[in-house]
Amino acid sequence: MKNLLFFLAIGFISLLEINAQNKFQSPNGGGEVVIPQNTEPCISNEQRELIHLEIAKNVAQLKAKGKLQKRNTKGTHPLFIWPVSQADGFNYNVVWATTNYIDHNPAYPDHISDYECGTRSYDTSNGYNHKGFDIISWPFWWKQMELNQAINIAAADGQITAKNDGSFDENCGFNSDTPNYIAVEHSDGSTSWYLHMKNGGLTTKGVGDYVSEGEFLGVIGSSGSSTLPHLHFEVYDTDGNLIDPSIGPCNDFNSDTWWLNQKTYYNPQVNAAITHNAPPEFFDCPATEITNESNQFNPGDLVTFAVYLKDQESGTSINLKITKPDNTVLYNWDFALTDYYHTSFWYWQYNLSMEGTWKWETTYLGETTTHEFNIGVLGVDDNILENTLVYPNPANKKLFIESEKTIVNVTLRDILGRTALEIKNHSASINEIDLISITKGMYFVTLTSESNTTKTIKLIKK
Repeated sequence: MKNLLFFLAIGFISLLEINAQNKFQSPNGGGEVVIPQNTEPCISNEQRELIHLEIAKNVAQLKAKGKLQKRNTKGTHPLFIWPVSQADGFNYNVVWATTNYIDHNPAYPDHISDYECGTRSYDTSNGYNHKGFDIISWPFWWKQMELNQAINIAAADGQITAKNDGSFDENCGFNSDTPNYIAVEHSDGSTSWYLHMKNGGLTTKGVGDYVSEGEFLGVIGSSGSSTLPHLHFEVYDTDGNLIDPSIGPCNDFNSDTWWLNQKTYYNPQVNAAITHNAPPEFFDCPATEITNESNQFNPGDLVTFAVYLKDQESGTSINLKITKPDNTVLYNWDFALTDYYHTSFWYWQYNLSMEGTWKWETTYLGETTTHEFNIGVLGVDDNILENTLVYPNPANKKLFIESEKTIVNVTLRDILGRTALEIKNHSASINEIDLISITKGMYFVTLTSESNTTKTIKLIKK
């Protein structure tokens, strides 16, 4: 009888676990985030010709001054690294998604053939064939642009031969504006172009200066003829012929790849696993998304768990896991993906109470992304410095501290846990903080005394 009760109990517990996990099989929201379709070129043939003329003029001037790099006529073409990266200080897994490749089919309209003979490109009724790689920032293209998060980097060593900055960078449609761009000539005489960058977000280097592989060139923006922040990456060989850096059966421009490591045609991946205090909000161009990202929650708060994907592949599934501070798994479930989407996101919501550091973990096609967040204010006891006052709150220009203890360290962290300000003074107690340089928003202020006791509060900077 005892054994029977034991097995009944085990079965009952297992049933509870299954029911709990089934609660998470369907997301609370999300889906495809639609990318605007191109109906006009993001760089016209006329604009392209002007850039070629600008490069030729600058090359001639550099050559006349003896400042043009010597060409390596016996060498081969460069092998490019991927020209988009994440700026330091951010922690998304990936910040980009590819939308358009080069169109190899000269017929138009609606006759498209990319390097793999697919249709991930576009042409227009006036005879334009897309001639570059379009790489958007994702997730949150406008927020990333605002924060300078997604950046263009030099795909190979070279010398800057043309540069334009100062153009408006929040365009939402096609126009005749000149994009902000940089052109880099490589040692063999080939050239790579980086277009549509953020106004004022380009490198301080100018024409004639050298850049190294991986060096910052500019922030991804929406200058020129553009519907959202993206990089248009275009390549020409020594003789000025258009190159498709990706090799495939329908690439009739060149016979070998120009990538150091050519990416797959579809490149499904988790761009970010994020926790939010509410679902993200997307708006019409060019309004910045309200992302509601947070890594700090109070016990009992409703936490939104979101996963952001590029090239979501139909017929695959993603494993999702929420792990408690004691390293036991609260939920572990698989979510089936039934459609192909360029860019998508999905979210689930759950109330959590256990204080400490939790983990939100996603595993997709063998790659695991882990995101940590806290329940309870940074895991510290607010009563350790119970006689310490911090005011005013909300604050504007100044924050004042009154304490019986000597405060030797004050740290302000934003809702993503990044340090916005840190002040240290071991010779006297810190009693005043200048907030002029701090942007508006919510922060967590941690005070540390000389005896290493701490107090953390939420602060609103207005």
